[in-house]
Amino acid sequence: MFIECFHHSPRSNWAYAYDKDTIHLRVQTKRDDVEEVTAITGDKYDWDQHHEDIPMEKVAADRYYDYWETAVRPQYKRFSYGFRLRSGDEAVYMTESGIYGEQPHPAGGYYEFPYLHEIDIFTAPEWAKEAVFYQIMPDRFANGNDKLNPEEIADWGSPPTHDNYFGGDLQGVIDKLDHLTDLGITALYLTPIFESPSNHKYDTIDYRKIDPHFGDAELLRKLVQECHERGIRVVLDAVFNHTSEQFPHFQDVVRNGEASRYADWFHIRSYPVEVKEDGGATYDTFGFFGHMPKLNTSNPEVKEYLLDVAKKWIEDTDIDGWRLDVANEVDHHFWRDFRKTVKGAKPDAYIIGEVWSDSRMWLLGDQFDSVMNYPFANKVMGFFTSDDVSGREFAEQMNNLLMRYPQQTNEVIFNVLSSHDTARVLTRVGENKQRLKLAVVFLLTYIGTPCIFYGDEIGLKGGDDPDCRVCMVWEEEGQDRELYDFYKLLIDLRKEHPVLRSGRFRFLQAEDDNGRLIYERLGEGEHFTIWMNNTGEHAVLSHAMNTDDWKDALTGDHVPVTDGEQRVELEPYGYRILHRHL
Repeated sequence: MFIECFHHSPRSNWAYAYDKDTIHLRVQTKRDDVEEVTAITGDKYDWDQHHEDIPMEKVAADRYYDYWETAVRPQYKRFSYGFRLRSGDEAVYMTESGIYGEQPHPAGGYYEFPYLHEIDIFTAPEWAKEAVFYQIMPDRFANGNDKLNPEEIADWGSPPTHDNYFGGDLQGVIDKLDHLTDLGITALYLTPIFESPSNHKYDTIDYRKIDPHFGDAELLRKLVQECHERGIRVVLDAVFNHTSEQFPHFQDVVRNGEASRYADWFHIRSYPVEVKEDGGATYDTFGFFGHMPKLNTSNPEVKEYLLDVAKKWIEDTDIDGWRLDVANEVDHHFWRDFRKTVKGAKPDAYIIGEVWSDSRMWLLGDQFDSVMNYPFANKVMGFFTSDDVSGREFAEQMNNLLMRYPQQTNEVIFNVLSSHDTARVLTRVGENKQRLKLAVVFLLTYIGTPCIFYGDEIGLKGGDDPDCRVCMVWEEEGQDRELYDFYKLLIDLRKEHPVLRSGRFRFLQAEDDNGRLIYERLGEGEHFTIWMNNTGEHAVLSHAMNTDDWKDALTGDHVPVTDGEQRVELEPYGYRILHRHL
């Protein structure tokens, strides 16, 4: 065995409390190298009377490693543990103190889980596990009150630019709630709605004021109330990394320099405060955008100001959470206090950070509940837009992502296919609607919290920003109604079956030389298998099954099992979703 590939760490995603009674353990080994892994567990105070050997299951594999997992329910909420790893006649033992050919005497030198404190368990809001989100850019969604329009607006539906406005507002969102209810949406994520000089509002002037082109606080309260009456949660977008250059506190620094009482609110490198001819600024900014000065969130006054904003909008309008822009560029101390403030105001508020890469540092239970899962989007769209990625390669990539985080994090991670910061999904698949459907099936049958970017459900197209930020089309003749019905069908399926929201996810088969795969969702008295053919040719997939109780989840037709094997015929870029009760 390749012992140099063994890995376990008594913390984070390798050993964590899943609930008040259960700890999950994981071990990494070289791919296809180890046949069996057993967790050797016991109470360090009385090992002889309280020990148990627990088989571990190979739950995932990527290109290089296998991942093994088991659940431990210690009687006294504490235990020590090691692992026995076997391949053929060879067995070794791994503990914290090393790897041995014979089992070391327990429990000295073993890994420890000292005590399972319920207060330390990372818990995200239960409703987030059930939610199907819908992201809206208010300026581009619907114009409900033309009296709020900016002085100059473009014709609705004309090409978007970085600077033009279209007049969408909060009343427009209220007017179109029937569309969301019919589609099956249960949560809204609105991009920023606070006063700002831009169409996207990611450069805030006043965090305590709704942008007058969108409405006011009373209208936001009305929107939240009407959403709640329909069973729809509302999450707002906050930009606490930077402000607009028109932010009054920054303008005070521009006018008064070092004498400004707000000078330490920002990261000023030299005075006077200005953007130089070469475009460089004398202060830190978001990216290289001189009109977006970066806030110093370690300053106690800045922290108090922003935390009060976070609490204010929850208390004043009953919103259900925050999505946090450029979250990875704000200090962790701030986010820890942010979580305490937000959860104090509303314990089941949902906190989503914008982090585009591995986010473990923010998902340890003391900062965010979730993050924008762009690694998911990149892998999924990379597979469903190409003939060059095999099913096996895709499965390996997704398994690697799943092993990044504890299970309860995977259950609420914010999965997207497209957003205001990426090309739209239909454009990314080359306008091949069958490929689009495969990606949507995967999104809505995968573990995590799915989010749909406004208009994707009716076939809106668009490349990178600003093209992806097109106006919503409301005339039915301009909508792809067949695609809409497809989205609705898949959303209803997810909402109807709890296993699609919280059941175990596992790949059952992934082809090594083409884009075909089978995966399952298992639990809650139900079992789903999803069969996909991401190729331009007809395919027949087969897999061993031990029961004949399967039905097509979308048609209700019985799907037979013959001689212990299920065979499914798939059209090019086709899929089948099979279901049985346990």
